[in-house]
Amino acid sequence: MKVADRDLLRELEPVAERCLADHLRKSRAWHPHDYVPWGEGRNFAALGGNDWAPEQSALPEMARVALVTTLLAEDDLPSCHRVITETCGGDGVWGRWVGCWTAEENRHALVIRDYLVVTRAVDPVALERARMTRLTSGVAAPGAPRLLRGLACVTLLELATRISHRNTGIACGEPIADRMLSRIATDENLHMIFYRNISRAALELAPDAMMRAITEAVTGFRMPGSGRPGFRRHALLLAAHGIYDPAQHLERVVRPVLRNWHVFERTDLTAPGERARDELAVHLATLEKAADRFRERRERVRAREAAFADASAVVQR
Repeated sequence: MKVADRDLLRELEPVAERCLADHLRKSRAWHPHDYVPWGEGRNFAALGGNDWAPEQSALPEMARVALVTTLLAEDDLPSCHRVITETCGGDGVWGRWVGCWTAEENRHALVIRDYLVVTRAVDPVALERARMTRLTSGVAAPGAPRLLRGLACVTLLELATRISHRNTGIACGEPIADRMLSRIATDENLHMIFYRNISRAALELAPDAMMRAITEAVTGFRMPGSGRPGFRRHALLLAAHGIYDPAQHLERVVRPVLRNWHVFERTDLTAPGERARDELAVHLATLEKAADRFRERRERVRAREAAFADASAVVQR
């Protein structure tokens, strides 16, 4: 860990103590087994039952894709734990937070995998192969400045996953999955608040460096699991069905976080921080154009689908 990072972590410790106490006060204990319909479970062939077949799944394709994508991202936990521990250290308040975060995130993987296997929503063999591939490849540590960019990145990621989880629950059309993913989304929101508040304090302590970190985090944003084979195709499917799309990313993730940090109202930046903020403003304009193009394409697709449905109804009559 760089000396500058150690010094900054030490200065942020009082804020982290308050944020962790606030997190523990707001969080509620819950148990993965309460969100899995165990009565639907039955043995696979190895224990005298039947192996998985596609017709056994009751979930829409987009819900299956979203749940598997989410689960594989949660399976990155060991690598994420290592990276965050190397960045923040394993002692004191930072060690307590990393332990708390890891335990809570691990529950998400446990409950989603149990739900998928018990309900036979997806092929468990393919799911396990994907998990092995993902874990053996690991995740890369964030770039420089490591600590500050890491704080900004995780703030955005936690909020993005909260929105994705909530929309996935609705898309499942199944009340147990909806409850499960709503519960997970609540955890993700509390995690986001912790990182967002620490990042805001870091912006006060090191405005220029943190502004550069924020710009790098926003311009380099990637959803968890983006390096996995097939991720782009799945991401396009999820965007088309409103699970997580460019417009949501801009309006429900990036802009709210930047407003919370008062990024464009700050007057304490010097030339390097101003340059970083200018780059960020340019990128936001690019995101706005991308979101507009996405909305237009989606409306055209929906119009074509509606016209096709109307024509089919006429033919059937």
